[in-house]
Amino acid sequence: MALLNILCYPDPRLHKVAKPVTEFDEKLRTLVADMLETMYESQGVGLAATQIDVHQRLVVMDTSEEHNQPVVLINPEITWASEERVKGEEGCLSVPGIYDGVERAVKVKVKAADEHGKVRELEAEGLMAVCVQHELDHLMGKVFVEYLSPLKRNRIKTKMLKAQKDSA
Repeated sequence: MALLNILCYPDPRLHKVAKPVTEFDEKLRTLVADMLETMYESQGVGLAATQIDVHQRLVVMDTSEEHNQPVVLINPEITWASEERVKGEEGCLSVPGIYDGVERAVKVKVKAADEHGKVRELEAEGLMAVCVQHELDHLMGKVFVEYLSPLKRNRIKTKMLKAQKDSA
């Protein structure tokens, strides 16, 4: 297994729309394992392939307290979202150190395949529902800061570019 490099906002590659996964092979299972290792090492609860510059519809997440219940979503689609919405603090491995309020559906149903191609439907609420919506946004080329006001977004962009320059 290997740790993967996570792209940082405002990297333009974060805005690429992911393509469906068509090959459920050993290469895909290795990618899933590497993404999980990277997510756990980075202390995240979710990671989309877009964030590691792989533009395929693949998400890994684990919202359990013990970080021992990994979920793999390949070619995910939200089939239902509750009308009830809640605004909660979100952060992102591609926007380290930044947290802000984003409004999301309280519950969602998502249909997706696992790394072996087996399709199932998953009901999610609370943190898992937020995580599903956040990660699926990544697959569509959207980063959570895009839900914020232009002023906040520009401040974050400036802060991120400065941090990248300082660490180079």
